[in-house]
Amino acid sequence: MGKVRNSNEENTSGGECAVHLAPQGKGGVGESVVASCLAEFLIRRGKPVRCIDGNPVNRSLAKDKALAAESFELMNRDGLIERWRYDALVERFATTDAVFILDSGATAFLPLWGFMVESEMIRVLGEVGRRVYLHIPVTGGEALDDTLPGFSTIAAAAPDKSVVLWLNEYSGPIVRDGKRLDEMQVYIDNREKVLASIGIPQRSPDTFGKTIRVMRERKLTFEEAIGPGEFFLLEKSRLYAARRDLFEQLESARLA
Repeated sequence: MGKVRNSNEENTSGGECAVHLAPQGKGGVGESVVASCLAEFLIRRGKPVRCIDGNPVNRSLAKDKALAAESFELMNRDGLIERWRYDALVERFATTDAVFILDSGATAFLPLWGFMVESEMIRVLGEVGRRVYLHIPVTGGEALDDTLPGFSTIAAAAPDKSVVLWLNEYSGPIVRDGKRLDEMQVYIDNREKVLASIGIPQRSPDTFGKTIRVMRERKLTFEEAIGPGEFFLLEKSRLYAARRDLFEQLESARLA
């Protein structure tokens, strides 16, 4: 298998149009992993994907060279958000026939979300035929209490059926006070906003966990890692199983 194929040319005639955002106020909880996996899934299904890395601190998505992600500056040299850059980006979402995936990073989360709410960006894009999906990582273990507020904040202002939860149990189960996420009040209050949940189950750390971690450290897609030369046969088998499980869930979610 070769690299994931993605076009760098913007097409302004025909094609499917959607905008996928991976926002979270807590850094290091998998926003870039979500964006990378989603991009690979959509590209493999023939979608005209455009990846944008707007993370001003750690450009993880842009390092996945097979995805041909472009770096986009949301801040000026003084570290201040320049709102006109958001205007230009939304204009691009509205006028280019493509599926956009934006990784904004935790640093830009609050100003980006504030801009989206103030400008009614999701409604405006919907009126020109662009659906917006909000992919929110929720991480188990010690990070759970840091990621649930991000879900609550985003879901409170999101349209119904626009949120995709990525339930990452790599660091532990998503349980608090004996309750699973779907039993917690934060989920009950916002369940109409949730389109789908994508589960990333806790796996053996010295087999699946190690192989996936090495794949991410090398900035490889699943397709590159499963291809020749990168990993041992059993390691590739683990990656194949992890990809199959993830992509089957994404297929069931019926994302554009």
